[in-house]
Amino acid sequence: MCVFCDIASGSSAAHIVFEDDVSLAFLDHRPLFPGHSLLIPRTHHETLADLPDELVAPLFRNARLLSEKIPKVMGAVGSFVALNNVVSQSVPHLHVHVVPRRPKDGLRGFFWPRMKYKGGEEEMAEVAEAIRSAIEAS
Repeated sequence: MCVFCDIASGSSAAHIVFEDDVSLAFLDHRPLFPGHSLLIPRTHHETLADLPDELVAPLFRNARLLSEKIPKVMGAVGSFVALNNVVSQSVPHLHVHVVPRRPKDGLRGFFWPRMKYKGGEEEMAEVAEAIRSAIEAS
């Protein structure tokens, strides 16, 4: 069983901030800032693509709720809401980060360098078409 499944089952301790039948949120043990919470589905799903359709809306409704309440409680201005799929996913159980944010808090955009398309607009058009085609084929 994974560490987040252990938390969801109650066999491992965590500082729970929210729970319902679908999901559970708890404080990250290595927070970017105090209040940084992780929202997980109670059932084990490794990535967003693995999450069953019937859980998508309730999970993200709860993410929206946390993105409103956590900043208010922490005296922050807004929040950063994110999830990783496989790469940079330290625990292979889907989890949504909700991090309270303030202006000039030290976080600069995303945590990786940005890059331009080497082929410019032409390459961008090709990539967009490839993605559209894959979606249409599914």
